[in-house]
Amino acid sequence: MVEDYLTDRDQEEALRNWWRENWKWIFAGVALGLGLLAGWQYWQTYRANRAAQAAKVYADLQKSLMGNDIEQARRLLTDLEGDQAKSAYTQQGHLLIAKRDAEAGRFEDAIKHLRQVISTSKDEELAHVARLRLARLLIQTGKHDEALQLLDVAKAGAFAAQVREIRGDALVAKGDAQGARAEYAAALDPAAKGSIDRPTVELKLRDVGGEVPAAPTTPAAAAKGDS
Repeated sequence: MVEDYLTDRDQEEALRNWWRENWKWIFAGVALGLGLLAGWQYWQTYRANRAAQAAKVYADLQKSLMGNDIEQARRLLTDLEGDQAKSAYTQQGHLLIAKRDAEAGRFEDAIKHLRQVISTSKDEELAHVARLRLARLLIQTGKHDEALQLLDVAKAGAFAAQVREIRGDALVAKGDAQGARAEYAAALDPAAKGSIDRPTVELKLRDVGGEVPAAPTTPAAAAKGDS
């Protein structure tokens, strides 16, 4: 190593020369690192404050609905949309007001809220919930084909069984008993993902002339039967 051949004075001089040439870069790097840390801490604080504010507005929205003040709830939702349009609190607000609108027969208003969740939610599960509710409203308002187009089994994932059931409902409304039988049977298939009210779907299947498949046997039930 070159350092092995330098005297202590030579090494000190080399260190001083290196420091004179590089101190500006060292301080710049330290300053940049501190600036980035401060910026990151500021961003985290900013996000936490925004989330806390959104949570408060959402809580006020819930209270307004509990007090049947739908207009105040709408104003609060507008506040959420203006500040955090894609936040989970805003999406949940849309779902709550859509439910209240649907219960009051304001189907078109409810449909608008559900479409908003589907188009803006970053939570895929929440978007699926909105999609299922929207499909039911579309069926109720006579838009059967639109409901069928909305419900893509291939993209339903853990909601596949529910999608099959609602597709069956749409086909019944269209008068397509054969298609409805296929959808209800698929919803009852043990391989279908998602939970459904099995007795209700079985009843729907019988109503369209289908044969209800045997319920899947659980290991406990099988062991009991063998005893």
